[in-house]
Amino acid sequence: MARFKRILLKLSGESLMGKQGHGIDPERLSDYARQIKQVHDMGVQIGIVIGGGNIFRGLSGAQKGFDRVKGDQMGMLATVINSLALSSALDAAGVANKVLTAIRMEPIGEFYTKWRAIEAMEAGRVCIFSAGTGSPYFTTDTGSSLRGVEIEADVMLKGTRVDGIYTADPEKDPTATKFTDISYDEVLARNLKVMDLSAIVMCRDNNLPIYVFNMDVVGNLERVMAGEEIGTLVHP
Repeated sequence: MARFKRILLKLSGESLMGKQGHGIDPERLSDYARQIKQVHDMGVQIGIVIGGGNIFRGLSGAQKGFDRVKGDQMGMLATVINSLALSSALDAAGVANKVLTAIRMEPIGEFYTKWRAIEAMEAGRVCIFSAGTGSPYFTTDTGSSLRGVEIEADVMLKGTRVDGIYTADPEKDPTATKFTDISYDEVLARNLKVMDLSAIVMCRDNNLPIYVFNMDVVGNLERVMAGEEIGTLVHP
């Protein structure tokens, strides 16, 4: 029995680089597709948002002289590229899926609406939500919280490179300690870099729990759905 019936899975674009250090690592992409298939086979309805940091980041582009709006639009297109790659990997794994875009770009993907997404998930398709919110100045973290709330997900699963939320960045501070669970307000008060503050606030105000875990360890997604406490839960 799966722990949740409907999930919003947030994947890191940077994690798609795998061992390459750039672009999309086919091995990492296949690992993700297999993990998603395992959970899909449990009967879980799945919506996915994937970042674009392996290709382009709007904010870092703006710091290098790009117009912020155009930079963010480039970032949105990067998420579409990653979404198509994940869709192709899911096709190869035998998982029915649909790419939905926040900006009209048929035939690359269908234009997103809540009802189109829910109908597809209830019919057994994995939905991949791309192009962020469709507006500049919003990250894919905020896009994830928005889509999670809209599709009435039971939880947002944030797959990262670390196994939860720590008192500090564990990659930089060896004395950092891990939280098993933490409240939205404490995340905000401590200014923990879990995700954008606007995304945390949206989840808090709409009572959408966030579970942070290491997606790069094969099998972890299934472990989360089976109820194993391998990450950090953010809740009221």
